[in-house]
Amino acid sequence: MAGILDNNQIAQVGFIVRDIEKSKKVFAEFLGVPVPDTFDGGSFEVTGTTVEGEPAPDANCKMAFFDIGEKTQLELIQPNGVKSTWQDFLDTHGEGIHHIAFQVKDMKSKIISCENFGMKCVQQGEYGDGSGEYAYLDAYKDMKCMIELLESY
Repeated sequence: MAGILDNNQIAQVGFIVRDIEKSKKVFAEFLGVPVPDTFDGGSFEVTGTTVEGEPAPDANCKMAFFDIGEKTQLELIQPNGVKSTWQDFLDTHGEGIHHIAFQVKDMKSKIISCENFGMKCVQQGEYGDGSGEYAYLDAYKDMKCMIELLESY
């Protein structure tokens, strides 16, 4: 069975944190790897971020990535205080696991498939470097987390 996304390989697990510099040092020590660089989410001119279907030029975050295994990343995200799925999670739940991500092809059709499955697309945009796009789908009711779709160009 192919499933909703035609891919069941987890690409990423994302955590929301209050202090990315402190958190990435703890994860690096735990994993026995170097402390990764910190990146911002990119400029709105590139990302075109929307939150709940509306342009969100000020929604941004700091991110750090750990490669774990051959195809999986651990992502740390520190929201910038502006309305976004990241900030909403922090305000509602505090720090913790925010999403599980999957690589997809044909983002638009996969969003429709997920919405038909009962999820709601709450945020989307392009990667900060313009090399792909992402979409967060609220799957809390049935799956207890966000599902993130990633399509790299």
